[in-house]
Amino acid sequence: MLLNLVKKDFVLAKKYLLVSFIFTVGIPLFITTKINFNTGGFLEFFITVIYIEYMLFNTVSMSEDKYKGSALLCTTPYTRNRLVKAKYLFILVIFLSIYIIYTITAILAPLSIANLSIVTVGRVLLITSIFWGILIPIQYQFGYEKTKYIGFCFIFISPFVVPYIITCLQSNNISLNLTLPFPQILQDLLPYLIALVFGYISMLISIHIYSKKNL
Repeated sequence: MLLNLVKKDFVLAKKYLLVSFIFTVGIPLFITTKINFNTGGFLEFFITVIYIEYMLFNTVSMSEDKYKGSALLCTTPYTRNRLVKAKYLFILVIFLSIYIIYTITAILAPLSIANLSIVTVGRVLLITSIFWGILIPIQYQFGYEKTKYIGFCFIFISPFVVPYIITCLQSNNISLNLTLPFPQILQDLLPYLIALVFGYISMLISIHIYSKKNL
C-alpha cells in the first residue's frame, strides 16, 4: 500500500518529471563548468538533490492542499500512519533516483563530473534528511500555505551559501573529516546511520501530529 501512495505522489508531480530529469543531468554539468574548486561532487550532488526534491515535493503538497487530497485519502482504507510514511519514502525514492541518474551522467558526460564517494553521498543524505526532517513535521503542524516559504528560502540561499562555506573551509585548510575510534567503514557509514535515525524520529513526530489533525 505504501508503494501505491508513493506512485500517487509521482502521478501528481508527473508534469515535472521530465523537467526533473533534465535538471538532474544539467545541474551537475552547469556547476562543474562554473566552480573553480574541487568538492568531490558534493556541491553538484547536493544542489541537484535539494532542488529536485523540493520541486517534486512542493508540487505534490500544493496539489493536495488545493484539492484537499489528504482529507479525501483519509476517507479511504489508507491510514494516516501510512500516508505519512509514504511522504518520507517518496523523498527517499527521489534521492535514490537522482543518485542513479547523476552516476550515469558522470560516466557518460564529456565533461569531467566528479564520481560520488560513499562519504559524499552520506553527507548529502544527512543534510537533506535534516532539512526534510524539520520541514515535514512543521508542514503537518501548520499546513502547506503557512510553511511553503520556509523551504523556498532554504532552496534560494543554498546555491550561494554552500559554495561560500566550502571556499572558506578550503582556504583555511579546514577538513570535515573527523577521526573517530571506529573502523573506517563505520566512519563512512555514520552519516547514513544518523540520517536514518533523524528521519525515523521525524517520521514518528509527523505521525503523531497528523494523527491529531482535524482535516
